[in-house]
Amino acid sequence: MAHTEVTREVEAVWRIESARLVAALTRMVGDVGLAEEFAQDALVTALEKWPEEGVPQRPGAWLTTVAKRRILDRWRRDERFQRHMVELGRAIAEHDGSADFDAVLEEDYGDDLLRLMFVCCHPVLSTRARVALTLRLLGGLTTDEIARAFLVSESTVAQRIVRAKRRLSEKRVPFEVPSGGDRDARLTDVLEVLYLVFNEGYTATSGERWLRPELCEEAMRLGRILVGLVPEEAEAHGLIALMELQASRFRARVGPDGAAVPLAEQDRSRWDRLLVQRGLAALERSFPTDPGRTRGVYSLQAGIAAQHAVAPTAQDTDWRAIAVLYEALARRTGSPVVELNRAVAVSMAAGPDAAMAIVDALDASGALEGYHLLPAVRADLLQRSGRDEEARAEYARAAGLTRNERERALLRERARGPVPPDGGAG
Repeated sequence: MAHTEVTREVEAVWRIESARLVAALTRMVGDVGLAEEFAQDALVTALEKWPEEGVPQRPGAWLTTVAKRRILDRWRRDERFQRHMVELGRAIAEHDGSADFDAVLEEDYGDDLLRLMFVCCHPVLSTRARVALTLRLLGGLTTDEIARAFLVSESTVAQRIVRAKRRLSEKRVPFEVPSGGDRDARLTDVLEVLYLVFNEGYTATSGERWLRPELCEEAMRLGRILVGLVPEEAEAHGLIALMELQASRFRARVGPDGAAVPLAEQDRSRWDRLLVQRGLAALERSFPTDPGRTRGVYSLQAGIAAQHAVAPTAQDTDWRAIAVLYEALARRTGSPVVELNRAVAVSMAAGPDAAMAIVDALDASGALEGYHLLPAVRADLLQRSGRDEEARAEYARAAGLTRNERERALLRERARGPVPPDGGAG
């Protein structure tokens, strides 16, 4: 096998196995930074040996074995590391009654991925640091790949990751699945990170691309892993339902020239029906079984996406149902962005005048100052009310606020002439 082919295969294996490997090593050494260091050592060894020896039948096990040997070598020669591991052994003994280091190395790591998710998304880290660390350690992305995805410098991403690992170490964040109310709060943090990654891919905040599917695919992959680890969590199903229903539109959201295609203008025959079916099935699992509990925010958003997914045409969309779901979502979140989306649904269900009061109240509050979709929605309402000159001015204002080139082009095009109502960019 050619060296370049082996390198590609190593990269593919790393993308699949790195999260499990880092998670298992973190369990062994009690420090996510050290764990990644040992994992990277194993990767370098693979890049050196596999071109000559061939790719092993069980590459993940091979990487884990090499990494364990690195840990034991470090244990034998490094007194500080030895003390660290003795302390870790004591902590494990207090936790599960076993201080046998060899037993720790051979333990079943079924829960380790979930533990690593909780560590990467720990509240001691900033949101940006959580996103970068999650993509690095759980997604196996390089710093360069993360930097290109978010249009920042590679050095910026590298610094975020280094600082995040240092902070986790300084704060002695435990490698564990929290319990009780803390578990619920921390699971919300994990879901939020995956949601942010998906959203950045679904509608890029800046740059020339309208979509970054690679980010969406990574968020969905991690979401599916999470659902497998916590199948009883309704909101995890709600998030994967939302992502799969939204992702079903990918092929139709961008024209041949890369331009954004609004929801009402999309060719629905190009929507991925398999993803729609999977999303609808996940949506059913997101409904709370306890009659005393209400639906979560991701389940509600997935319900809105489902209304679009099941409508054969844009004209068949049940906007009244969508408005009701947005009202419930607004009550749960208090988010002005949700309230703006509710205004769009109300306008489609009851006409632009009914929605203008909602938009005016948001404008007066200043909560969405500088947010380009506020003038964009106002422009749509004005245009549908026959106030074309005012609408063009609002579209132009919206175009000046967005940082995404494709979205700016769409808004400028709308500013130049009449556009059919669509209830959002899709």
